[in-house]
Amino acid sequence: MTDTSRHIHQALGLAAQALFVSNPNPRVGCVLMAPDGQEIGRGHTQQAGGPHAEVMALRSAQEAGHSTLGATAYVTLEPCAHQGRTGPCCDALVAAGVGKVVASLTDPNPLVAGQGFARLRAAGVAVEVGPGAAESRELNIGFFSRMVRGTPWVRLKAAASLDGTTALPNGVSQWITSPIARADGHAWRARACAVLTGIGTVLDDDPRLDVREVPTPRQPHIVVVDSQLQTPLDARLFIAGRACYIYAAIGNEEKKAALEARGATVVCLPNAQGKVDLPAMLRDLAARGVNELHVEAGHKLNGSLVREGLVDEMLVYVAPLLLGPGLGLAHVGPFEALSQGLALNFLSVERMGPDLRIVARVPGRDAF
Repeated sequence: MTDTSRHIHQALGLAAQALFVSNPNPRVGCVLMAPDGQEIGRGHTQQAGGPHAEVMALRSAQEAGHSTLGATAYVTLEPCAHQGRTGPCCDALVAAGVGKVVASLTDPNPLVAGQGFARLRAAGVAVEVGPGAAESRELNIGFFSRMVRGTPWVRLKAAASLDGTTALPNGVSQWITSPIARADGHAWRARACAVLTGIGTVLDDDPRLDVREVPTPRQPHIVVVDSQLQTPLDARLFIAGRACYIYAAIGNEEKKAALEARGATVVCLPNAQGKVDLPAMLRDLAARGVNELHVEAGHKLNGSLVREGLVDEMLVYVAPLLLGPGLGLAHVGPFEALSQGLALNFLSVERMGPDLRIVARVPGRDAF
């Protein structure tokens, strides 16, 4: 492994530490190396409004008494070039006297998109782009989706028996999978910007859909598809400090006001069939800063998302259990030919205690 590969690998490890922290900002890591090859600073992106990875690395070098003159910054995404809640990172690197920046990727944000590199080069800083690109992009698949496609990365999660049942005919589903699998599912919730469910799940299960099984500094937003505004005012999904978005197809002003008094944001987006316009909902969520949308819904909403071509990835936990007839993962079909089914590529299959975790992706959905 070359020095560049090693340092970028270290920076990617730091970026992964921002997995539950940085939303809606990208997960970025930075390692600073002195001209003599000594590591002098490291950092990753903090919570939104907090310092970015480069600033954290510069601070750690300063606090340790190291000079940053002529240093090389290994960073997993182009240093930003715009004034947001924090200042431009490219300017901070220039001011610190950094001599070279090695970055994995160009930032897809139109406010950056090469401008950070251009300002670094204009200030005499050498720039190299490319090492660790695939890993950095995968870590930030939702951020790239939002910036390039204008929609979040949609990940549909389900727990099923070996014969594909997600709930018994009477609706009972707790618990098909083991505590180990459920804790892993909470970790995937924690990395998402928002968790999506449908009104059927809210009425049947009254779920919280928060992160409880793993430590997290933030709770993902909650999103409910509720065409007729049936969400109960005492539903457990209303959690203080957590944003709640309810998408409806009718304009019941009295119920809307009552839900908004509970802290929800109610958005009316009807389609021609009198249901929620799901593609429009995704565009609206992207405009609200949602990178990864984690779906935990019933077979009806899952089926609608699949039929409309809105699902990018499947996260399925399979228990070594046969349950016979019951509710399935997604209400699609019936088909007359096998070719009509949704084709997927397996990304990984791993043991989670007694269960399996399968991550599968719709071919071509990440080609943006």
